[in-house]
Parts: sequence; C-alpha cells; structure tokens
Amino acid sequence: LFFLLGVLQLLAAAAAVYKQWIPNTNFETASNWDKGRVPCASDVVHFEKNKVISVFVRSPHTLTDMYLPLNGEFVLASGAGFAAFDGSWDPGCDSGVTARFANAEDRAWFDPTLWQVVSPSGELEPSGRIFSVDEECVPCHYDDVIFQPQTSFRVNTDSSQQEIHLRSISLMGQELSSPEAWAGYLRGSSAPLQFHGNGTLQVTGTGCPDKSGCACGNTLDGHRICTALLRASGSRCPALTCRNPLQPLGHCCGVCGATISLDFTPDFDLQKYRDRLVQALLSQPKYAGVRMAVSKVHKAQTFLGLIPRSSTPLIQIVLIDDGAGAQTGTAAVQLAADVMEDVAQHGEALGISSGKMEVATGSTFSGQVESHELGRTTAGTVFGLLFSLLLFGGILFLHKKGKLRLPTLHIPRPWDRAEDPASPEPASDKGFDNPMFDVEPPSADPGEEMPQEMAPKDDQVFYLNPLYDASEMET
Repeated sequence: LFFLLGVLQLLAAAAAVYKQWIPNTNFETASNWDKGRVPCASDVVHFEKNKVISVFVRSPHTLTDMYLPLNGEFVLASGAGFAAFDGSWDPGCDSGVTARFANAEDRAWFDPTLWQVVSPSGELEPSGRIFSVDEECVPCHYDDVIFQPQTSFRVNTDSSQQEIHLRSISLMGQELSSPEAWAGYLRGSSAPLQFHGNGTLQVTGTGCPDKSGCACGNTLDGHRICTALLRASGSRCPALTCRNPLQPLGHCCGVCGATISLDFTPDFDLQKYRDRLVQALLSQPKYAGVRMAVSKVHKAQTFLGLIPRSSTPLIQIVLIDDGAGAQTGTAAVQLAADVMEDVAQHGEALGISSGKMEVATGSTFSGQVESHELGRTTAGTVFGLLFSLLLFGGILFLHKKGKLRLPTLHIPRPWDRAEDPASPEPASDKGFDNPMFDVEPPSADPGEEMPQEMAPKDDQVFYLNPLYDASEMET
C-alpha cells in the first residue's frame, strides 16, 4: 500500500502545471517591514510616496501615524481597518518606532525562487523525486498561475517577450481562464498596481495541444531566470565533484549524473512516457536517491557547427542523485542505462526514433556517450553525402591552388571516328605523318639539307601541330 501511494504521489508531481507566486504585499506579513515585525499602536507607518503599491489588510490596526503613497490601494478584508492610537497602554508595543514598508518593485516574474509548484487546489506539493529545469520553474506558456486568496502583490513583468502566455490566472480567489475575462480585469484599477514592466501577461485559456508535449517557452528570458537564481545563491553555481559536468537545456548550472535526448515520432505521448518511467524504473528501491526531470525542449541546430539553423524539438531526461565523492551520479547513470535499454527494446512502439545518453560522475569514467539509433540508414546516407561533398570540394580547392594536377580526360567523339575509321600506323623511328602539313621528318643523312622551318634548335626537333599547344610539348 505504501509503495502504491508513493507511485501515485510521483505521478501527481509529474503532472503538476500549477505554479503559485510566493511573496505578497500584505500588511500583516512581518517580512514586508524593515523592522521585521508588524507595526503596533505606538509606531509610525511610512509608505514611500513615489512607490506604487497594493496592500491587503486582514484585520483592524491602531497606529500613531501613517504616511501614504501617492498612488496605491488598501484592500480591506471584512472587519479590517485603521484607527488612531489614543495613548492607552498596548502590551508589547512601547517602542514607538517608524516602520517602513519594504520595496516590492524588484520582485520579478522570471525569478524561480519566487514560485512554487502546487496542487490544483493551491496546496503546496512536497519536493519529491520529480523536479524541473530552471526555465520550467517559472510559469510556462500552458501553465496555470495562482496568487493566493486574500493576498496582495506586485510583480515586475520585464521580459524579452512582448507577451507572456498563460493558460489561466487565479487571484483574490477568482480564476480568469479566458482572454475576455483577463482583458476585463486589466481594465480595472488594481491590475496596474499589481503588474508592472514591459511584458504583457496574456491568458489563452488553452492547454498544450500536442500529446508529445510543449516546450516551456521561457528560453528568451533564460538569462533573466539564471541571473535571479544565481543572485540568490551568491552569484555562482555550486561546486561539483564530477568531471566535465553536463549542461541540460534550460538549466542554469551544470549537473552530475546523466542526460538523455530522445528523438520522437508523431505517435509519442509525453505524459504516458513520463508515467512509464516513474512506475517501471524510478520507483524501484535501488533508485531511491535519484531525481528526474522530463520535458520537451528545443535544441538549436547549426550547419557544420558554425551557421545557426532552426531548432529541433526533443525530449530531455535529466537524472541526478544524492551520491557523494566518487559515487556522485553513479545511481543516475545506472537508471539512464535502464532507460536506454528500454528505448532499444520498446522505442518504436513508444514513438521514440533514437536516443542519446551523456553521463558525468565522480569516477574517472565521466563523459562517456551512448547512443541508440533506430534509423541508422538515413543517418548513414546523409553522412555519406556530406563526406562526398567535402571531399569533392577539397579536391577542387587544391586544384585551383595548383597543389593538385588533375589528368586531362579525352573522350573520343563518335562522329570523329566515323570520319576517320582507319587505325593509325605503327610508330616508327622516323616520327609520324602529319596530315595537316606535307613535311617529311628530317633525314638521318648528315649531308642532306634541312628545311628552314625544321632547323634544329638546341639539338631538339619540333613539329608544328595546331591540335596541340606548344607549352604541352615541353617537359
């Protein structure tokens, strides 16, 4: 029973597409105040006048004084409000300080540390065996976004995309899942106080239409995601014990373990395949320390490694484990080998055409690559054509540079043979007869005079033949 429950939890985590915004601008949240506590009766509350803000107030408060911003709002729950302090004694509040509200302007949409995966009901999902690469920790184009009920917030939506697509947005307990409903909310007074920046949120109301999965869509803002993530961890990636760490697509830092890239056919179903990996492999007791990420990504393609080309979709599997020292990544690599074996045996039925595995462990065997191709013939043909083109181009280049001399090929023409069917006479020591000139070769008799045009030159004999270039006769 416990084993079955564990598998169901893994499957639920794998299918989760609900991402909830963590920070808020509530009056009662202690971290929103510079003193680290909620203001009390003898305090003076100070909101910077030029800071736009939306503040949710849950309960009644008594204050000595309060400075308000020029542009902002207080959203009051039932029974909430403010009253002036009358000087009576308030237990635990005799300091009388000025409490300043924290700056919420730099809380960015593309900061992975400000989002968490939740269930459809908004309950926090436990951090289990399924994880996401960094770009997918921020809401993807087909995700549902949740802002907790009875909370206020302010989000910076600066983006390299003009529009940030989402399936739905829930805020103040209300779900907006159509473009029309979202457009109506944006026309209200609260939206400009909650969202600011050059990126516009766009609710589509539709999920991923492709059973092979959809890429997250945050690649253009990958640098924003990594900048925010590294700033939270000291501006550097964690030190790794493996040699030549792997760099998964969509991830900010290298990892130890294994990555698998799968090419797929139209029959591939991402959700079914993810469930298969969890049930048949990841849930095995020997892989208890392994975590897995599975998603569709786009890999940039180049021609000859230099010229950028269009990107190619593939399924990326990232496997990491909790091993240390020389054992770092070894369990992940073992699981990856099982995945590759499964691809070799059942890939065609699953809609997988080929797979490639890369590994990095704490041992000396890091960096090995294993691939399984289900379409070697096509790949071999393409490689053969490319090799032939490169060889032919190299020969032409060397010939033009004078480094290589190509033999001249004379192809006899049929009409020439028809005009002169007779075979040439055997060569003799007297030279050859030239039909173009009635000139006899020089006689061997030294007393006989030689014609002027046949006079010796440097003890060599030359024959004028219009069918050959003189330079070709020189040796």
